[in-house]
Amino acid sequence: MSEQSKVVRFEEIALQHLGAAYSLARWLVHNEADAEDLVQEAYLRALKFFSGYYGGDSRAWLLTIVRNTCYTWLQKNRALRLTESIDDNIEEAGLDFADPEALLLQQADTQMVRQALHELPVEFREVVVLREMEGLSYKEIAGIVDIPLGTVMSRLKRGRQRLYTLLANRMGKEAGVELSANA
Repeated sequence: MSEQSKVVRFEEIALQHLGAAYSLARWLVHNEADAEDLVQEAYLRALKFFSGYYGGDSRAWLLTIVRNTCYTWLQKNRALRLTESIDDNIEEAGLDFADPEALLLQQADTQMVRQALHELPVEFREVVVLREMEGLSYKEIAGIVDIPLGTVMSRLKRGRQRLYTLLANRMGKEAGVELSANA
């Protein structure tokens, strides 16, 4: 395969997953600029080693490279503290006609969920993000995170429970009621 045909084939396979790659990187490193840099680095790595890709699920293959690139960067540049905020733009497609109060409530709800996700331990957050936001199957997540399928299911269940508890407590505080963690 010529170098140019290799690049064209890589682009056909990899560019369709750019949004998912950026989303995963942003959730892992909590910084848009770093996420952009890391996705670019991951794509360069993927292109460099593209001859070792023999088909299969290209999304899982690429997200594995993005995940590994992010963790390598995190180990070199900071502890796995995940407390920095993400300055996300909320997609407003289809909401042009919404009244300001409804839009404000939706943005508040979105922000509450994002903050709760940030508080989850990284091992729970990554499986929740990959499943709920990226729509990956349990098998695909197991391959990306390099853990057994049963561990994916366990982490997803525990992550959802913790997320539910965090959100319930936040909503209770807004209403002036604090809920127990066992509720």
